[in-house]
Amino acid sequence: MRRAHLLALSAAAAALATGQAQAAPMAGGVLSIDAILEAGLGVAAKLTIAEILEADRVACAAPPSATAVAQEAAAQETSHSAPPESVVTAPVPGDETPLEGRRRPGRVETFPERIDQSNPGAVRAPPPEAFPHDEIPIPDRWRLAGALGVTKPRWFDPYNQNFLKGDIPFKGSEHWFLAINAISDTVIEPRSFPIPVSVQTTSRPGSLDIFGRDSSLVLAQTFIAGVSVIKGSTAYKPPELEFRLALAFQDNFVDVPEKRVLYVEPSKKTHRNDAFVGVQEAFVDYHLRDVSDRYDFDSIRVGIQPFSTEFRGFLFQDNQLGVRFFGNRDNNRFQYNVAAFRRIEKDTNSGLNDLTQDLRKDDIFLANVYRQDLPLPGITSQLTVVHNRNRERNQIQIDQNGFPVRPALIGNLRGRNYDVTYLGYNADGRIGRVNLTASAFLALGSDRNSIFTDKKAKIRSYFLAAEPSMDFSWVRVRLSGLYASGDNDPYDNKEGGFDAIQENPQFAGSDTSYWIRQTIPFAGGGRAIAINGRNGILNSLRSSKDEGQSNFNNPGTVVLGGGADFDVTPQLRITTNLNHIAFANTSVVQALRQEGSIPKALGWDASISAIYRPQMTQNLVFRGSVAAFQPGKGFKDLFSNSPRHDRYYSVLLNAILSF
Repeated sequence: MRRAHLLALSAAAAALATGQAQAAPMAGGVLSIDAILEAGLGVAAKLTIAEILEADRVACAAPPSATAVAQEAAAQETSHSAPPESVVTAPVPGDETPLEGRRRPGRVETFPERIDQSNPGAVRAPPPEAFPHDEIPIPDRWRLAGALGVTKPRWFDPYNQNFLKGDIPFKGSEHWFLAINAISDTVIEPRSFPIPVSVQTTSRPGSLDIFGRDSSLVLAQTFIAGVSVIKGSTAYKPPELEFRLALAFQDNFVDVPEKRVLYVEPSKKTHRNDAFVGVQEAFVDYHLRDVSDRYDFDSIRVGIQPFSTEFRGFLFQDNQLGVRFFGNRDNNRFQYNVAAFRRIEKDTNSGLNDLTQDLRKDDIFLANVYRQDLPLPGITSQLTVVHNRNRERNQIQIDQNGFPVRPALIGNLRGRNYDVTYLGYNADGRIGRVNLTASAFLALGSDRNSIFTDKKAKIRSYFLAAEPSMDFSWVRVRLSGLYASGDNDPYDNKEGGFDAIQENPQFAGSDTSYWIRQTIPFAGGGRAIAINGRNGILNSLRSSKDEGQSNFNNPGTVVLGGGADFDVTPQLRITTNLNHIAFANTSVVQALRQEGSIPKALGWDASISAIYRPQMTQNLVFRGSVAAFQPGKGFKDLFSNSPRHDRYYSVLLNAILSF
């Protein structure tokens, strides 16, 4: 009713504005709403809006009469009809009606009507039971991509689908695959190192000191061919069964300036060309079981197989004959190995496995576990226990060049049996922005015949190494630190020098470093003995890393340095390293050389290398490096050249082609 009154009042106000209203009687001086309506909205010219509102208040307070009700209904009917164009409707103060397109804020009490959408001709979706529970089999799904023209399989193309690379199973089979790999490894290596000579063996009349000319050249070409026959789909789970065979052929040439470096006989030439074929892999891998729906598994591998005890190859990394149980748990966050190996004799000049000789009486038993995100997220921790049992005391081994390697011609020159157990912790990963690799080993055991006392001695030595690094865009900056304990008293019943079983360290520049790449002979303290071994970092005083025994009567090793890797392009990486090499303790060296004082410092090793991968894969890899060694006081004391050489060098050119 109030809305009708307001509409009538608005019409009356409009009439007043246009002068169309007629005089109407007033009751008590107040114009009633009934009088206004009966007068056809006519009002006196002097009537104001305030008087109209006051009339509406009085009318609302009084009970409506029958005439008022009828007039209100007529007014509502008039309000629903379209007003004439000449009448202008203006908003009335106090009107709570929202404007068009606006709504009152707050909770919505009225909702729009439901909209029913129709899609004529649509097909109803099939119910869930209409779908199969398993995959729909596709005959020979591996060759489907080739049949559709997505790929073009070619036997010589390793980048696309290839039957020879295990991408397609044998015809008529869905589970058996063939995988063939071939590697060509070419090495060109000019180098220099101290070469001991004597008056009787020198090839030049001018070499009258204990050291002669030091430059030499190594050329080596190695071809590796491997074949695997695999059962099972290896895209997302371990193979069920694998047969693996890998042969390596190497042809090497060495040229040195002095005699008795390549052969024990002084009558032999100063250059040598040799070739050999070795069996590097020959194993069967059997998948025992899956233990989870994420394909955590247990497997066994029997035969000649590659193995590394830890991340960087400090203790044992080689291809040896053995049996290995391995597997994982907890969605591959936990891994384990339990293995036993008996070592194969090595070819002297190539370092390949020589199955024509009897197996060594040198056994390795080990167990290790890996755990990811321990103790911190991003760090993988490993605990390892390795036992080395050597029973080669009564064996005399002469290498192919005529030099004795067992027993080593050092100390009392007698054969040895020993048992040593290595307890180790290794970590690899990152903590925040810092990448970290760390290793720690404790060697405990006994030597049946110490080379100084000819008596039984305890083995008590240790090893520590760490390499933190940090990435800055395309640059990685590294620090390297290594400490292998040395024996401080060669004549007691304890051997305190740390030695590995078969080291191949990926550390501090690896094989681009001078000290790791080259062998430095220990002249004057033993025959056919080296301070360090080729591709080894420890100052172990062994006859051979490949064919000799471990020696815990050694001076130990200290390496401190740093370097940086520069990823110039996705294809090119440049690496620099600078390391300081030293003995940990010189007591053993002093006893063997019968000198009262030998400084610990061996010298500075600086190297720069480049790795170029034109296809950004491992199929084509070209490496080049240059290393220089600046002798320190201890090195100069051991090797007094005439004429004295200020420094030594090592150049490596390497091309690796893989299929």
